[in-house]
Amino acid sequence: MTQSTEVTVSENAEMTRYEAAAGADVVAGFAEYRDRDGVRVFTHTEVDDAFSGQGVASTLVRGAVHDVRERGLRLHAECPFIKGWLDKHPEYADLQA
Repeated sequence: MTQSTEVTVSENAEMTRYEAAAGADVVAGFAEYRDRDGVRVFTHTEVDDAFSGQGVASTLVRGAVHDVRERGLRLHAECPFIKGWLDKHPEYADLQA
């Protein structure tokens, strides 16, 4: 991925995950979840090695967390990456179940 490649985040509800797409339909990473009583539980995040160290995971998590907020849900991070990201971004503490 070059600096000019835009990463977009969208939900793939059928696969119960958020996906980070780089350029034309290349899935650079994903964050899996399951829903439980109004709480979106994030279980696993993965970024393709080709995109490692380029901010894809952070962009992915930020997009997923914004979607959770827009839907009026709460979230819980079982995934260590998302847990660490949330620890560094206290502005999202209100969403944590």
